[in-house]
Amino acid sequence: MSRDIIEALRQIEKEKGIAFDALVVALEDALLSAYKKTPNAVEHAQVEVDTETGDMRVYELIFPDHIDVEALKVHDDETGEEIGLDLSGVDMSEVERVEVTPDDFGRIAAQTAKQVILQRIREAERDLMYEEYVDRVGELVTGIVQQSDPRHNTLVELGRVEAELPRGEQIETEHYDHGARIKAVIVRVEESAKGPQVKLSRRSEDLVRKLFELEVPEIADGLVEIKMVARETGYRGRDGKPVPGRCKIAVISNADGVDPVGACVGPRGSRVRMVVSELRGERIDIIPYNEDAARFVAKALSPARVREVIVDDEERNATIIVPDDQLSLAIGKEGQNARLASKLTGWRIDIKSQQQMAEAEDNMEFGDDEGVDGQCMAVMRTGKRCPNQAEPGSRYCSIHADYVAPEPAAKSEATADAEVPDAAPDAGGAEQGGE
Repeated sequence: MSRDIIEALRQIEKEKGIAFDALVVALEDALLSAYKKTPNAVEHAQVEVDTETGDMRVYELIFPDHIDVEALKVHDDETGEEIGLDLSGVDMSEVERVEVTPDDFGRIAAQTAKQVILQRIREAERDLMYEEYVDRVGELVTGIVQQSDPRHNTLVELGRVEAELPRGEQIETEHYDHGARIKAVIVRVEESAKGPQVKLSRRSEDLVRKLFELEVPEIADGLVEIKMVARETGYRGRDGKPVPGRCKIAVISNADGVDPVGACVGPRGSRVRMVVSELRGERIDIIPYNEDAARFVAKALSPARVREVIVDDEERNATIIVPDDQLSLAIGKEGQNARLASKLTGWRIDIKSQQQMAEAEDNMEFGDDEGVDGQCMAVMRTGKRCPNQAEPGSRYCSIHADYVAPEPAAKSEATADAEVPDAAPDAGGAEQGGE
């Protein structure tokens, strides 16, 4: 019978991937616990299992006077019951061992081994699963919805683990049907007595990153990088109708000749369409990242056309001037486009129409038109100098790099703005998704 138990442990090691030595230690602990419940059990004992023959023996431990046995006792955290001795720091050559194996110990072993080993197997499996998932935080996973309730958390099966999609990580406009397959990212893993508690998210910005990485080989290979993501998920308006979410991503190429926006859009928009489909119609703007703050902010307001950008580097504020007919588009529904652009760039954005800016300029008192050292030489609508700092080695700021000075005779009548070049659809940012 003892030999059968050893063979069973070897089989469990192969099938479950649990170390044989760990199973033997668990068996010895279980047998020691069972022995202590037998009549006339000695106070300090140790059980040894011969891993070759399967023989199980009990030894009484007799400690010398200078060893504090009380300090060696190990207690169960929940029950407080003594479960054994910690002999890791004890010189066992000083401890006398006397065999006290009961005559019916084989029967005791057969009765207790199965139950305790199964328990230890479950514990070991929980530990293995926790170790497996704790390193997968931020990873994209696909699961099957097992239980869904709009007022509670949704349970998602990930194979060996049943994960949880908390109410706060769900998208208000989405409904998760039983048996449906969904993608989500792991946001945290918690250890519990029932096994690892895996928490998922459909609202995380990492979901957008991982979906693009899945669909765009250039991102997976590192040729294209997503620098920033700004996202607002869908919600239900005051009338109860669903309002689709919107997302802006800033991308940059790490290789010559690779168009980062084009790579993310894909042939005829096929790649970005797959991401939009998985996000259930969420609108996506793909923006080329630019180190120059003014140009980056201008592109971030896509699809609106920007005429002029005035930046305050110290306060990280940007005043955006747009054509009168582009003001509502630049701000977006309930200010969404402006909020996302601000979140994406990290700049506080103030959007004004050309008419609003002209009225504000008329009320401003300008100083000397000659400006200051390093100031952009471009002339604004009012005939005053652009307040932006000129680029190193240039007389103009990055916004007015292509500025052409008016003829001297017409200088006093200059009325045309220096414009930010309008972005073509394939260069200024790709846009996909439902209205």
